[in-house]
Amino acid sequence: MFTYDEPVFRPPSEARSLILQATIGCSHNRCRFCYMYKSKKFRVKPWDRLKTEIDAVARIRPDIKRIFLADGHAFVLGAEKLERILSYCNESFPTLQRITAYATPQNLLNKTVGEMQRLRSLGLAILYYGVETGDPELLDRTQKGATPDEMVEGCLRAQEAGLKLSITVILGLAGREGSLRHARATADLLNRIQPRYLSALTLMLGGYEEEYRRGMPEEFNFNSPLDDISELKELLGHLGTDRCIFRTNHASNYLALKGTLMKDRHRLLEEIDRALELPERHLRGEWMRGL
Repeated sequence: MFTYDEPVFRPPSEARSLILQATIGCSHNRCRFCYMYKSKKFRVKPWDRLKTEIDAVARIRPDIKRIFLADGHAFVLGAEKLERILSYCNESFPTLQRITAYATPQNLLNKTVGEMQRLRSLGLAILYYGVETGDPELLDRTQKGATPDEMVEGCLRAQEAGLKLSITVILGLAGREGSLRHARATADLLNRIQPRYLSALTLMLGGYEEEYRRGMPEEFNFNSPLDDISELKELLGHLGTDRCIFRTNHASNYLALKGTLMKDRHRLLEEIDRALELPERHLRGEWMRGL
């Protein structure tokens, strides 16, 4: 039997991957900007059940090439548990090329470089990691659970182990008043990490707008779509992440961009300027945005 505990989320680049729920929900689940797992209580899926699900898929699709370990961050599991999962996936799917997962700052800090190197040798290739912002005050207000220095330490440790990081930041997180500070501090943090992949998302809160506002300064105002695009321009203008694949193809965004930094930064900034000049032509309508 193979069933999902819904809702299930995955990065855009994992559209053709087998999704295995090694954990249910998110063990942190306190970030003010995220409501994906509010309906779930975090728990680890028992090994016997996960093994049965892997067996069920392997019987009908032994040619699986990519696996995404869900939910919110399966990387919270200890190194030995992850090694068992990765090893069994490799045994079950002979053509498997890579395994990926979400990770949090504490996940990276709680594992040694040696442990992550072993996981890399078993096929773990990419960790999807939310930086969100480099502004320490904003990290605290949004209850991310880490400081900029802690995130840099964990990310550099993972990269030393040979893992690729696909990092996300969130436009609009600081509102209109804190937009420039948020963009510049985030660029500074990313320049210290030098990730392989980088994506910008746009703040979407569903029915949690007032809850988010209560955690912000009294003068806080949400960004307009043009504020978000201006913030994206400020972020790109301060980035120095060389040979970094950059995307804004997430469903939350008003403007879809793709390129490689720093090679394509000038072109990307020109596309942003065109969108600011003619937003009705270049920006997605609200009906096209969603999670």
